[in-house]
Amino acid sequence: MEAARKMKADPSDAPTIRHIKTGGYLLRTAVWENNSDNVPLLLFNGIGANLELVAPFAEAMGDRDIIAFDVPGVGGSGPANLPYRPWQLARMVSRILDELGYPEVDVMGVSWGGAMAQQFAFQYASRTRKLILAATSAGVVMVPGAPAALMKLAHPRRYMDPDYLLHHFESLYGDERESGGGHASRLKAPTMRGYMYQLLAAAGWTSVPFLPFMKVPTLILAGDNDQIVPVINARFLNKLIRNSRLEVVHGGHLFLVSRTDIVVPMIRDFLAEA
Repeated sequence: MEAARKMKADPSDAPTIRHIKTGGYLLRTAVWENNSDNVPLLLFNGIGANLELVAPFAEAMGDRDIIAFDVPGVGGSGPANLPYRPWQLARMVSRILDELGYPEVDVMGVSWGGAMAQQFAFQYASRTRKLILAATSAGVVMVPGAPAALMKLAHPRRYMDPDYLLHHFESLYGDERESGGGHASRLKAPTMRGYMYQLLAAAGWTSVPFLPFMKVPTLILAGDNDQIVPVINARFLNKLIRNSRLEVVHGGHLFLVSRTDIVVPMIRDFLAEA
């Protein structure tokens, strides 16, 4: 691994952005530093999503260091030269934590990132204190969402065309269109190869065999109007993970940013529990 390279440090609430070499890739990594003794929170983002999309959530948390990164071919990370599997991404992220000096973290995954978070929590149980799964499923055994939404997920056009995103925002995510403007303003289109490799990483993967053996305390969050990952998938996760609880919030797939005022207190309370 190469030493992390600091890219910017503008306003006080801006993260420190670094590029860290791991697993043959140069991954753009952000740390929102809050000078807290609380365990840091590691975020796995959704498919095609650059780390700026989690900025409102990271800033709202404000009581611990927040770590996020761009996967290969997404955001500001280096190109995705070869396909990768979830276990390989988990290993890359573990090396990022080594570089940043975080021996233990709380882990959170959103949508596609929720699958990667499950893999990380199982693969690196000794580094994972608590787990938060938002708008996600157990992989290929999931109950699929609305066909109209899933068809739009097959191509990253929503990241490349803000007008297209806003026009289809409600049918795609299940959230009100009014919440789409801020989301669209933070988008950076992934490369086609990077997006396809994310799809390939999840192909054939499922957490069903190992979830019953996980002991990490887990909070499962789901939106009652999620058009991509219906809430029944969260109930399935809740049944498989013994030490878990489920919270259903009013909202669609992007409730993490559209319902920040409701979700953040839930997450803070969960992380603060003994």
